[in-house]
Amino acid sequence: MTSPALLPLNRLRTLFAGLAVALLLAALSPQPADAHAIRDETPRIAVVSAFAPELAILQGELEGAAAQSVNGVAFTTGTLEGHDAVLFLSGISVVNAAMTVQLALDHFAIERIVFSGIAGGVDPGLDIGDVVIADRWGQYLEMLFAREADGGWMTMPFFEYPYANFGMMFPRSVTVLRPGAAQPETRFWFPADEALLAAARSAADGAALARCTADEKCLEEAPKIIVGGSGVSGGAFVDNAAFRAWAFETFGARVLDMESAAVAHVAYANDVPFIAVRSLADLAGGGEGANQMEVFLGLAAGNAASVVKALLRALPD
Repeated sequence: MTSPALLPLNRLRTLFAGLAVALLLAALSPQPADAHAIRDETPRIAVVSAFAPELAILQGELEGAAAQSVNGVAFTTGTLEGHDAVLFLSGISVVNAAMTVQLALDHFAIERIVFSGIAGGVDPGLDIGDVVIADRWGQYLEMLFAREADGGWMTMPFFEYPYANFGMMFPRSVTVLRPGAAQPETRFWFPADEALLAAARSAADGAALARCTADEKCLEEAPKIIVGGSGVSGGAFVDNAAFRAWAFETFGARVLDMESAAVAHVAYANDVPFIAVRSLADLAGGGEGANQMEVFLGLAAGNAASVVKALLRALPD
């Protein structure tokens, strides 16, 4: 092979020009898809949980289970209560939940999203073990942290503040784009799907809820299922009685968690029906003594899973 140093100058210029054009075309050409990317065309219900103990209960009920991975997220397909489903972990907190659910929507033909997991109780009329299926979800930590001025708080005029503040913290609405929208929409609440809520109401009488843990720690009252009302989510683990009271009084919230509103937001943006089934593992700072989440996590996760299975049984094939 002739060394470039021995080629005439005009031939070197032609060679380098050709290489430059080839590199430019390569940069502009579509790149091959990730070998691990999948596109499953089977219409499925996405059943999502925030962390492993919640998901393991439902995975144990899955028939014909097959595991796949996208971007390190494990997806398990199969049949759950007669429906084609894909089960996966959202990860804990709002960013993880939004990211993984959008990833699932991009790689699977998801027709409905059902979130199953534990949460903190906000409504004083509810107790640990109860299951709440809210009909709307909002993100309470979308906020302005206001500066103090003249004994009060100075807010910014370009945000919308639909709810009362908690000290310097002023909740605000968010904007979202969805199919067919000419411009972003500003809203605080993201709705649960009416058909899924109807199935949840039908399922409420047929779901058996546990009252005692595996090591015989029992609740004072038998748990109940509540369909309707508001739920709120944010990237904070809440264990504060004053904040809990504010969330109830301000939003009418029955339940508070770290993922559901983010999933509801993504579902709304993609025009995919959504519902969340949340069982109370603690009272977000409202109970006497230390937080009891670790004591009743298994019981609450099991109760949420039982209601999810009953809900799926109530859905048409």
